[in-house]
Amino acid sequence: MYRLNKRAFEILKAEVLKYGNDFAVQVQREIALKRWEKLRNQQGTPLTFEELRDTVDDLFPDFSEKVLKAAARANRPASPAWSLLKLGAIAIAGTAGTIWFLNLPFPMIRYPVARTIPFVLLPSYISMDNHYRKAITLTEQADQLVNRATSPADLELGAEKVKGAQKSLDALPVWFLGYYPSFYCSWFRCYWRFTLDEFQSARKRIGRMEARLFQETNAQNQLNQAEQILVTAKQQYQQAADPARKSAAIAQWQQGLDQMRQLPPETLAGRMAQPKLAAYERDFQQVSGLTTGTTRTGTLMAVAQEYARRAQELEKGTAHNVAKWREIQNLWEMASDRLKQIKETDPNYNKAQSLMATYEQHLAIIRVRTHEEQESVQAYQEAQRLKDSLYASIPDNAKSLTPAQVGMLQRIVSTLEKVKPGTTVYADAQFMLKSAEKRLRSSR
Repeated sequence: MYRLNKRAFEILKAEVLKYGNDFAVQVQREIALKRWEKLRNQQGTPLTFEELRDTVDDLFPDFSEKVLKAAARANRPASPAWSLLKLGAIAIAGTAGTIWFLNLPFPMIRYPVARTIPFVLLPSYISMDNHYRKAITLTEQADQLVNRATSPADLELGAEKVKGAQKSLDALPVWFLGYYPSFYCSWFRCYWRFTLDEFQSARKRIGRMEARLFQETNAQNQLNQAEQILVTAKQQYQQAADPARKSAAIAQWQQGLDQMRQLPPETLAGRMAQPKLAAYERDFQQVSGLTTGTTRTGTLMAVAQEYARRAQELEKGTAHNVAKWREIQNLWEMASDRLKQIKETDPNYNKAQSLMATYEQHLAIIRVRTHEEQESVQAYQEAQRLKDSLYASIPDNAKSLTPAQVGMLQRIVSTLEKVKPGTTVYADAQFMLKSAEKRLRSSR
């Protein structure tokens, strides 16, 4: 046994190197290091704290006692128990490493070990049995939560169960599935009956559930997006101040409804969307019906006003023939008919009724004017016929009218008086009337 071991020497050396680099210190440092090197090569009792202090006290009186004590502790020889403990730890670590190596999931290692020393594979058996139980349990739980989900929370928990089941399945060595660990199962209650077919079936179930979760996630995102569109569209419609913005909001509303209708009915989001869709569609029908009614009413009123404008354009002037009056009358009738199509439940019904009353009043006047024109023309034509008949009955040399001719002249006057003012024949009828009255006065 050496008087100073390597560990204690390194502690002392590290401390002495901390001193300055002037020439005197370097000399003292070299002396101290040589002393310690010499003691490292001497056989004997390990140096104590006091002996270590004596080796450096004359060179460095202020040498740290804390460092000297640490070096003295490090210089003590190890006890037999500590040595045994160290050896035991090394042995345990080596054994654990060997067991770990023998339990590696490789057939070329597992098969020979399983045939010769199966108890070494006990950690693998325990792990496989635990993972088998977890895989079965988690797969069943995931199936219940994913395929029979009643809320998004079920799907979230189901996704965690699927991940756990997948992790446990991945931990089962596929090549070892058909091996029955009789050594392990003879000492423990073993549930290990996982065949290759069962393993593949579980893999497929997990794969289907992962695909189902992917579909459910997409459907849930689509549902959330559709609801956001519908809520935004409804707010925009309520805040819209003009028909153009209302129409844009309705179009966006329709887009949200279409997106909600496209949700797969077999998904949770599709089932949850059905009652919501009914409510959204009911609100949409009310809004779209109101908008459609407003648009329809506005269109009918605009068409009616256009007919009325054209009728008023044709009315300009003092007199019109029967054909023109009938054309004007037809325009007023079409304007009134358009307003009659507006129902009591339609918007602007009262305004349409007020406008229709004005149009009906115009129509009544036009009908009267048409009737007056027709009767005036007929009266004027009758007067013309009587006039021609009267002139034909008067000889060229006649100096006065016979009583019959005077009576015919009186009929002409009476007929001409039926011609109404404002008609197309009124001016000609007045001229003929004055002539006939003058002839009538002269014949009396």
